[in-house]
Amino acid sequence: MQDSRVDRLSLASPGPSDTALAHYAGRDLQPNRGIPLNLAWIDAVRVNTSAVERRAQTLVTRRTVKKEWQAAWLLRAITCMDLTTLSGDDTDERVRRLCAKARQPIQQELTQKLGVEGLAIKVAAVCVYHTFVETARRAVEGSGIHVAAVSTGFPAGLSPLRERVNEIRRSVEAGADEIDVVITRGHVFGGRWQALYDEIATFKDACGPAHLKVILGTGDLLTLRNAARASFVAMMAGADFIKTSTGKETVNATLPVSLVMVRAIRDYAQETGMAVGFKPAGGMRTAKQALDWLTLLKEELGTSWMKSDLFRFGASGMLADIERQLEH
Repeated sequence: MQDSRVDRLSLASPGPSDTALAHYAGRDLQPNRGIPLNLAWIDAVRVNTSAVERRAQTLVTRRTVKKEWQAAWLLRAITCMDLTTLSGDDTDERVRRLCAKARQPIQQELTQKLGVEGLAIKVAAVCVYHTFVETARRAVEGSGIHVAAVSTGFPAGLSPLRERVNEIRRSVEAGADEIDVVITRGHVFGGRWQALYDEIATFKDACGPAHLKVILGTGDLLTLRNAARASFVAMMAGADFIKTSTGKETVNATLPVSLVMVRAIRDYAQETGMAVGFKPAGGMRTAKQALDWLTLLKEELGTSWMKSDLFRFGASGMLADIERQLEH
């Protein structure tokens, strides 16, 4: 494989101007600053579930990218990963091992065979509980890998608001670059959009310089319309990313709910001129799924979203299968 081919396909920056985060339909897009809550927009949201499911099915049945093009896309998938450990038996040593894998996600021998040593492939972030933020920060120092902390009473998000906000602030003070928060799902069920907006805006303020990734818990939200409406509220409140799941729900990331959220991101970008990132999380284990989700991003939002600034996989288990596929 030629170095230039892999570089061009997997890691070269796509087309927006130097000052833009992304672009869509010829328009430069800026980072999300949020907007006032627009209840009329939320009320007008409709989702044709059968049409969404048909569209999602086409993504997994069509011919996919092959050979060196597939290798390039899989390398891109690695650079968009949040390697995660969120277990009750986590230790500092486990987090340090995770960070070592984040720095060198594929074996050196394999990078040599692919001819991509010069690309310095690494994951986008490591995601840990607050307790391990400082350990992770030290372990990835100088690598450019971000440290993300799950916060706000993860995964249920039902602790008192003051405690959740203080948890965010402590993680940022400990060195977290990104905060993954969970919303109060009850606000969605009750249609309490102002309460949801205020909650997320409070989280955004507590993040300070850190990026806010808002977990909707779509497996708990019951309908695609709920997922779409929650997506819009989160973006209006200033989310830098919207994320499907905690990974702890019975149902996690699916292509139909991802399609709904990505189209919400597209509509928000067209309306506001601001770009929001997307993170599917949980339930993804294979290299084929990585290609499916990248295809979704490319077809619905374009190549400028196919980078770690705007797309993440919350799928640590996927890395091993990607390595196996790259060996071929």
